[in-house]
Amino acid sequence: MLRGVWKAVVTAHGVAVFGQPVFAGVYLSGDFDGLGMHGAGADVVTSLCLVQLVVAIVVWARLRVSWPFHVTLALAVAETAQYFAGTAGALWLHIPLGVFTVAAVTMLFAAVWLRPLERRETTERRTAGREAVDA
Repeated sequence: MLRGVWKAVVTAHGVAVFGQPVFAGVYLSGDFDGLGMHGAGADVVTSLCLVQLVVAIVVWARLRVSWPFHVTLALAVAETAQYFAGTAGALWLHIPLGVFTVAAVTMLFAAVWLRPLERRETTERRTAGREAVDA
């Protein structure tokens, strides 16, 4: 169940992140309502990242797998900086962080769907089992 929640949250976060360049493009095309959609999207993306951070903490505590927490924490820092850069109008920082965020969330999405989460003990037992067979 926890693995399913982790996949669902990362997927929702990814969908929200992918919408942000679309909303920015709508605004840059001359539709000023796009800026409001981009701002609302930023709130959704940031909120989903915080939910993802909580789920990553639970994954770490329950499954003893720490990489989801570390990756999500880095994303939360980047998205927070991007959020404030956007509200301050610092596009020189906001746009590159946006590109980084979309790339990072895409990589995380792929990792989550291609690499199942396993308890650390399970991995260690497999390694110990292989070593016993090889001996």
